[in-house]
This record gives sequence, C-alpha cells and structure tokens, in this order.
Amino acid sequence: MFKKIPALTAVLAVALAAPLAQADEGPLLVRVRALHLDSANKDSTGLGLSINNKTFPEVDFSYFFAPNIAAELILTYPQKHKLYSNGSEIGSLKHLPPTLTLQYHFNPAGAVRPYVGAGLNYTNFSSVEFAPAVQTALKPSIKRNSWGLAWQIGTDIELTKGTYLNFDLKKVNLDTTVYSAGTSVGKFKVNPTLASVGLGWRF
Repeated sequence: MFKKIPALTAVLAVALAAPLAQADEGPLLVRVRALHLDSANKDSTGLGLSINNKTFPEVDFSYFFAPNIAAELILTYPQKHKLYSNGSEIGSLKHLPPTLTLQYHFNPAGAVRPYVGAGLNYTNFSSVEFAPAVQTALKPSIKRNSWGLAWQIGTDIELTKGTYLNFDLKKVNLDTTVYSAGTSVGKFKVNPTLASVGLGWRF
C-alpha cells in the first residue's frame, strides 16, 4: 500500500496543476473595446424608420466562476442616434444598452481562448426628440424600455501574462413600440450586430 503513495501523489499533482495555473491569473477580466453598432433597422410602422450606425467605446467585466465558465457585463454611456424616416432625418434619441451574458471558454489556459455566450440585454431609450413638423402631424412617441436575448462569439489572444487582445461579435434583440397620438402603429426593431476589438487585463 505504501509503495503506491508516490504514484498517487504524482497523479494528484498533475490533476491540480491546470486549475492552479488558471487560479494564478485571478477570476476578474476587464476589457476596454471599440464597438461598432450595425442596426438591422426592421420597421413595421410603414414609416421606413432607421437609425444611424456608429462606433463608440465600451467596457466590460468578466468574472470566472470556473476555468471554462464566466459571466460578462457589458457597459457604456448613453449613445445618441439620429432617427430617420425613409432616409429623411426626423429626430434623435439616446439608448443605454447594458448586456449580461454567460460564457463558455474552450481553451482557458491556452494562448488563444475562444468562447461563446448567451444572455440578456436591457435597453433604456431617453432624450427622444422629433422635428416640430413631425411632432405636430403625428404626435409620435416610443416605448422607453426593451428586453431581449443576446448571443456572442469571441476570442482572447494572450499578448503577455495577464494581457489579452480581444475580438467579439454579438447579436442583440432590441426593439421598441412606436405610437402616434397614444395608439400603437407598429414596432421598430434595431436588432443590432455589435462587432468589437480591444484589450483585456486579468486580475
């Protein structure tokens, strides 16, 4: 029995080596990214509604509950968009879209670490303004809150210990109900594709 102890010790050491190496990095990953929003602009109101695409900064925080499992919270400040009807500018609005996803990381100890994720987006619309002629003719308004699913794929590439280059692609369900004089006239679906690149630091 005692002759087996060195062998069992060696097996245990190998089994614990990978988790210990992962634990050395710490559970928190903070990224700063440049994000490009490309809107699907699907409109059922008959007004041909659309918003402009734009690129803006965002920051996200990922917490690793296990080497392969993390939760990511994506944050930014309220983004202003111009609102168009059949290509003509009719107003503007701001939206704040925090998103929370649960991720699976396929190669958590490697130099290249791909992942997939799914979760929930909440968007708040604010500072909604319409041109005076539009306001007088249609008395428009929109629903100010949106909940929708979000999906993502991405990868972290290790540059130095604890520092990563990140590429990320998300699809988000984001829409609002449009009203005229208090009556619903249809839905405007932004449903953006979000492509981002940035740097991350593991703590």
